[in-house]
Amino acid sequence: MLYQSTRSEKYTATACQAILQGIGPDGGLYMLPDPGARKFPMEKLAQMSAREISAEVLALLLPDFSRREVSEIVEASYKNKFETEDLVPLVKVGDRFILELFRGPTSAFKDVALSVLPHLITASKNKLGVTEDILILTATSGDTGKAALEGFHDVPGTRIIVFYPHGGVSQIQQAQMATQAGSNVRVCAIRGNFDDAQSGVKAIFTSPRAAAALQGKAILSSANSINIGRLAPQVMYYFKAYGDLLRTGEIFPGELVDFVVPTGNFGNILAGYLAKRMGLPAGQFLCASNANNVLTDFLGTGVYDRNRPFHLTISPSMDILISSNLERLLFLASGGNCQEVSSYMDSLKTSGKYRLEPATWAAIQADFLAGYADDAQTKAAIWRVYERYGYLMDTHTAVAWDVADRVPLKNKTVVVSTASPYKFCPAVLSALGEAELGDPFAQLDRLQALTGIPIPANLAGLKELPILHRDIIHKEEMEDYVLA
Repeated sequence: MLYQSTRSEKYTATACQAILQGIGPDGGLYMLPDPGARKFPMEKLAQMSAREISAEVLALLLPDFSRREVSEIVEASYKNKFETEDLVPLVKVGDRFILELFRGPTSAFKDVALSVLPHLITASKNKLGVTEDILILTATSGDTGKAALEGFHDVPGTRIIVFYPHGGVSQIQQAQMATQAGSNVRVCAIRGNFDDAQSGVKAIFTSPRAAAALQGKAILSSANSINIGRLAPQVMYYFKAYGDLLRTGEIFPGELVDFVVPTGNFGNILAGYLAKRMGLPAGQFLCASNANNVLTDFLGTGVYDRNRPFHLTISPSMDILISSNLERLLFLASGGNCQEVSSYMDSLKTSGKYRLEPATWAAIQADFLAGYADDAQTKAAIWRVYERYGYLMDTHTAVAWDVADRVPLKNKTVVVSTASPYKFCPAVLSALGEAELGDPFAQLDRLQALTGIPIPANLAGLKELPILHRDIIHKEEMEDYVLA
């Protein structure tokens, strides 16, 4: 069972090769032609723990690894790292359910996958007999960077460079990255937005100059969800949420459940779609965007057009106009038509837009709905839910909640929560009617005093850490920075 590039049938890879390479030689993303060929054992789900679910998913999606190997990887990845053995708790809020993906070591949903990816890369190196270092290049809109740094720091045989948009992440997110220790880590801000950082990283992967300079020294890979080793572990939590609903008697076996997902780069919501292909009884996936609503327009019209203003919002991890993982959905929805996908990506590169073929658009519309919320609507949702239910959301989860209030859904609904509200204190305090204090650590203390909700330990200790990374470069200098 081989992975193949979304853009060409001639580029195939085993799971281990796909994990180490990150993306295909043609710039395409590695994907299984039929991710549902091996089904998840739904009859066992209600009795499975989060770790058992994770191991099962990885065994199905990454067939290079035995069940014993994935079980050992999962155990090493999660042991004593999350606030709860449950990993991703499901909480009932009103008549909906919130899936809390932020209970890991950096208080963001990326921890679920980026706790696993370093172990997958190390195991893949061993299986393939690779002796060179793996150089991880990562672009972040806020959360991926710290989660990747936390996962890869001081891992033997790896080095990692994280690029983030200068001024385009929250103060707490920046502090998390700038204070990261580790002999093998570098963090660099670029003068540009996340799309610039992401495009720059992808360009380095296909650069002949970079390939020549790194030959025999290091192999490039990625910690972004363009890497299947990052995406595959995320599939777990959709099955976990469904299993929790079964155990608590909220649903009967086979009952459809809808998921509302705050979406930027499309990896999080795509993981849910892969779970559905693997047998999860999912109904609709509601794609929730902020003012950068390129995905809302795309899912409503079948036209992807990034030629629009870029907005800096209070939900910065969604400030994205080029959603890389959408390419995998196009591949699956088109029936694996690489030529069709390649034409879309060529058009996006040259004109900034593309229009779907009718059959592909129809296939996507069968599973996806979309909506967006601006900053004012996001803040109103934070206040509304806190006032009614005593539950505090971050600025990304609040986008999803508000969109769910306005887009009708038919089934029991799970809102996917991606980050701790403490990572976005100014906006959350403002939503609660409080003044936005200038000092980010004073904001943490004020939010805790106001709500009584404990500050996550990893954030509470930030103010005591020294700043270790101060680099800022122009976006055109990214390749030179990597090679230097």
